[in-house]
Amino acid sequence: MTGLNRRVFLRSLMAAAVVPALVPAIPSFIPQAVAMSRPPRAQYTGPWSAVPKILSDIKLPAIPARDFDLREFGARGEGEDASAAFAAAVDASRQAGGGRIVVPAGNYRTGPIHLVSNTELHLQEGAEIHFIPEPERYLPAVKTRWEGLELMGYSPLIYAHKCENIALTGKGLIDGGADCDTWWPWKGKNGKCENSSNEGDTQHPARDALMVDAENGVPVAEREYAEGAFLRPPLVQFYECNNVLIEGVTLENSPFWVIHPVLCESVTVRGVTTRSHGPNSDGCDPESCRNVLIDGCLFDNGDDCIAIKSGRNADGRRVNVPTENVVVRNCQMRDGHGGLVLGSEISGGVRNVFLEDCVMSSPNLDRGLRIKTNAMRGGEIHDIYVRNLTIGQVKDVIVINFYYEEGDKGDFDPDVYNIQVENLVCEEAERAFHIRGFARAPIRGLQISNSRIQRAGSLGVIEEVTGLTVDDVQINGEAFQPDQVKSV
Repeated sequence: MTGLNRRVFLRSLMAAAVVPALVPAIPSFIPQAVAMSRPPRAQYTGPWSAVPKILSDIKLPAIPARDFDLREFGARGEGEDASAAFAAAVDASRQAGGGRIVVPAGNYRTGPIHLVSNTELHLQEGAEIHFIPEPERYLPAVKTRWEGLELMGYSPLIYAHKCENIALTGKGLIDGGADCDTWWPWKGKNGKCENSSNEGDTQHPARDALMVDAENGVPVAEREYAEGAFLRPPLVQFYECNNVLIEGVTLENSPFWVIHPVLCESVTVRGVTTRSHGPNSDGCDPESCRNVLIDGCLFDNGDDCIAIKSGRNADGRRVNVPTENVVVRNCQMRDGHGGLVLGSEISGGVRNVFLEDCVMSSPNLDRGLRIKTNAMRGGEIHDIYVRNLTIGQVKDVIVINFYYEEGDKGDFDPDVYNIQVENLVCEEAERAFHIRGFARAPIRGLQISNSRIQRAGSLGVIEEVTGLTVDDVQINGEAFQPDQVKSV
């Protein structure tokens, strides 16, 4: 078996099964009684029978078995600016028809890295890539998506556009270089940085103008929002790509969202750690993607851990591509606004999402499961399945909220139905539920079964839900009945 065939064969095996080395252990912060209460892995029957088909449809990238050692292109790994070496290695891969760019142990500073088809960026153990926080480095502008709106903006730090067979792998560290002196202050007053302010260079004017452009149908090529607009780029964004693998790396200090595949098909994110506590530092945000696996990852973030998206308002409806067929398993979620989140940029819809065998806990985790939308974003959101979820400490356990931000101020009612949660165990929460649909567009078919919330300060709110089914659910040691919850 050749090196290439062996690599593809091994990766195929890994895609079809849980890799023991990547399955996170139950953290010590979760009481043993809660961990032991998790049932054995259920079979893929009923609606879960879709999971094996989704996994078999996900194609891993086929990378030619040739290596391009970054040192052969002039890099030393001694903290120097290695931008030219990265560019030369990518160009060599392009000319050869693809291969693996190997980053040996060492410290490499660089500007943006633009990958090409059939190319893998591989960080060996001890390798560190530190992106230089100088915005002019991330010009010229590229086609990107920012908060669900397409535009010409600053280049993402690691970027590929309309490529096939793209991989980012290894045991190394990738540091986006963002902090309270660079990138993050552009958010304006953000609660993360003491020196943040809404005065001076912030994203607010450009963000408002971009929304107007999108609502008015201005062509994407004419939406120029790079230099002077202060819209922060994501750390990793693969745009309109097929067969994507992100595996093993640790990603820190992102200017904006950390991992952001957009309009991609066949995406695997496996064994990755995202650790970024700046404003909008979501861990992994697949947007308008099809066939996605997120497996064995650790998320510790300043915003949502995983947020599944599909475009915002008129622009999301113009592109009109949902995110569908998503499997999330064996992940840990620590700090964040939400563990598994759908929205808020969700106008293109989300369907067929399966989360199982995950662990969430942190005093800084706001919500376990969350769907956030409103009457401006709308979106058809359905067939969402969650099972075998262990939560240690969280503020809200389950949130489905149609009143996010603009709330009931639009003409596009969300259509949310068939949400099933089973075998959820939570040790401690401030509130069990915050579930609010519209009277004219209620949430339909919410099912919660075989679940325990050991301690909840409040039952919370369940409002405008039809077809609510509760089976063997206990809160504070007592059987839960929906009529115990008061509407707001």
